Amino acid sequence: MTYAKIERFEFILKQLEIDEKIIVANIAEELQVAPETIRRDFDELEQQRLLTRVHGGAVKYTHVRNEPVFLRKLQMQKEAKRNIARLAARRICDGDTIAVDTGTTTVHIADFLLAVDDITVVTNSIAAAVQFNLAIEERRMTGKVILLGGTTNPRQSSVAGAMTMEVLGNMNFDKAFISCGGISEGIVYDYDLDESLISKKMIEHSKMNFLLADASKINGKSFYQICHLEECSDILCDVVCPVEWQAYEEKWTVCNGGKSE
Repeated sequence: MTYAKIERFEFILKQLEIDEKIIVANIAEELQVAPETIRRDFDELEQQRLLTRVHGGAVKYTHVRNEPVFLRKLQMQKEAKRNIARLAARRICDGDTIAVDTGTTTVHIADFLLAVDDITVVTNSIAAAVQFNLAIEERRMTGKVILLGGTTNPRQSSVAGAMTMEVLGNMNFDKAFISCGGISEGIVYDYDLDESLISKKMIEHSKMNFLLADASKINGKSFYQICHLEECSDILCDVVCPVEWQAYEEKWTVCNGGKSE
């Protein structure tokens, strides 16, 4: 039996209602057409925002947000981000070796350091390195800043790549301060693959991990998975833990202005 395109589309969408994920090979076999035909169907349905392509198949349509340019994003939820960064700065103690990833919340941590000594800061954020250097110049902290080598990304004021990953693999940290693009169903996401891998590596090589996430990140799913919330020692946010996320309530710290609850 030969199926018209519209009939194939109807079949595909009906299968998506039944299964969370459908496989190209299975659909091709059911409809007795070549896998290439189903791949083209999936591409067309994705353009219509009726499904989302994944490796080997498709899932129900997922809206994936694109990341704004760094400087523009720096102004978004700025007060909330600075309040979260203020709280994160209180987690830094004398003698700590810390990792700080690229983000428009983590970049503010250095602004709130006061009278901390012998700190080693490792970061792939050019913007954050500048701020930590300023904290040393202003004598709000002592220590050193290590800006990781790699390929620069001017849009994000960061470095990334194989060189960055190799150097990170030889380091160990007391604490890592991690930003994100979204949190959904217990998984932490970010927009950029290379930068996500760096954040992931920092988490793997740190004794304690602090996730900095403002309210706009809740129930947000972006491109790449960084980690599960279970891997975070503390989740710093400007709103209370969602009711449906009570499993993480003990790790959740709410900041409000200069205060934490």
